[in-house]
Amino acid sequence: MNALSHRVETLLGTAVVATAPVAGGDICTATRVRLSDGRTALVKTRPGAPAGFFPTEAEGLRWLAQTGGVPVPEVLAAEPDCLILTWVETGRPSPEAAEAFGRGLARTHAAGAPCFGTASGNDGWIGLLPLPNRSAPGWPEFYATRRVLPYLKLARDRGRIDPADARSVETVVRRINDLAGPAEPPARLHGDLWSGNLLWGVDGAVHLVDPAAHGGHRETDLAMLALFGCPQLPRVLETYHESTPLAYGWEDRVPLHHLYPLLVHACLFGGGYGARAGDAARSLL
Repeated sequence: MNALSHRVETLLGTAVVATAPVAGGDICTATRVRLSDGRTALVKTRPGAPAGFFPTEAEGLRWLAQTGGVPVPEVLAAEPDCLILTWVETGRPSPEAAEAFGRGLARTHAAGAPCFGTASGNDGWIGLLPLPNRSAPGWPEFYATRRVLPYLKLARDRGRIDPADARSVETVVRRINDLAGPAEPPARLHGDLWSGNLLWGVDGAVHLVDPAAHGGHRETDLAMLALFGCPQLPRVLETYHESTPLAYGWEDRVPLHHLYPLLVHACLFGGGYGARAGDAARSLL
């Protein structure tokens, strides 16, 4: 028996009868395991994972699951060295699943949060970067000081954004109260809602994985869906808006909500993400 199988059996109290690697994970190693009781599970591991890495992810999944909105995999075990989730069998994106996802995401967001950030104030993770979650009185302050400025500084320190683009982002931060749109209460966000974190299940539902969950602005989740291309996005947005209408001008604010993920990608990957952040900032000015 290999070490992974032994670890799963110890945590779940059920024999492992088969394992298979799962492709696609850049940060963690993912393994599909079949259990003797008929269940199938996903095991995520990472040698030397930062303290609290997997328990924080599990906490976010459980928090999202409480809403009765978009389904998430059940957390079977969460330990410092691994996370075990129920397996989601995936299929093809369908219009019907997209419509259900839009309605479900509206319910998830509407469940709300105690503050912008997290009640504990504990940092989360976006990829392997720490994610500041200390609360702030309003969303503009939270977004500027916990999402945009930390990653702008890191991108500068790593040489991943040029001075002109950085100045454009700083100008947006100075004007954020004017650009943020109507005030809304904290929504319950997935927090890293790009298309790779959507599992289009054979059960006809979209399942959310890999959250960076916190209280924030619901437009942030929706903007993230558009940033890297979500299947069936027009249907998702249409049914979301029917369930919980978005504030006037939300389309014009999409570049504002793109600044944070673009800066994160600049920090992690370089490439043209710093320039894209500068372009997004200038489109708002």
